[in-house]
Amino acid sequence: MKNIYATLFAVMIALTATAQERSFISNTDKNLQNAEKAGWQVRLSAAYNIGGTSPIPLPVEIRAIEGFNPGLHFSIAGDVQKGITEAWALRCGIRFETKGMTTDADTKMYHMELEGIEGVFTGKVKTKVKNSYLTLPVVGVYNISTRWSVNAGAYVSYLVDGEFSGSAYNGYLREKDPTGPKQEIPSAGYEFSDKLRKFNWGLQAGFEYRAYKHLGVFANLLWSMNGIFPTDFGGVTFALYPIYGSLGFAYIF
Repeated sequence: MKNIYATLFAVMIALTATAQERSFISNTDKNLQNAEKAGWQVRLSAAYNIGGTSPIPLPVEIRAIEGFNPGLHFSIAGDVQKGITEAWALRCGIRFETKGMTTDADTKMYHMELEGIEGVFTGKVKTKVKNSYLTLPVVGVYNISTRWSVNAGAYVSYLVDGEFSGSAYNGYLREKDPTGPKQEIPSAGYEFSDKLRKFNWGLQAGFEYRAYKHLGVFANLLWSMNGIFPTDFGGVTFALYPIYGSLGFAYIF
């Protein structure tokens, strides 16, 4: 008899929990439906980032890019979108993203600082960039149709963790200027990670295809408007701008 009561009690608890879960799911669905009718949309997205941190235009000191490895870099984001009209909407959110690359370049009279010695270097330079940002984007969205939309806006990023390092090899350095004392450089490293700028801002634009009711695929271009180093930093004499494309998907609630 006790076993029967225990079994009935367990069944009642299970049925109650199931009913509560269904009620919660039902209420959540209703809330999302009401939000959608009011023009609100919640989105979670993930993307692969590919690009580089480059001077614009490429200076004459960099004679050739002999190697480029984009690495594995990504972004995850949460956004809220509010419809303004039937065609227009405003979207904002927060995004965690990594941006980086590794390059090999052939240089001539390339101004740099190597292990405490400043001058102009001629030879090979290998550079590694790996930066992590928390980014706040604000974009306008235009719905071309029920499936296609385009967007454009701006973003501001805070550097969470950064690396800018590399080595110069198979060349020589003339101290201070092109007529300074010549020093052979078989290999020497440089490390400017602690000099990186904390805040970065830029513009972004892209498009999205609504493949299913809750799933969209998108591509964006992210173009920084300020360099990764402060303007008074002398280790690199030209601005380096993060320019990246992202390809990903979004789940739309």
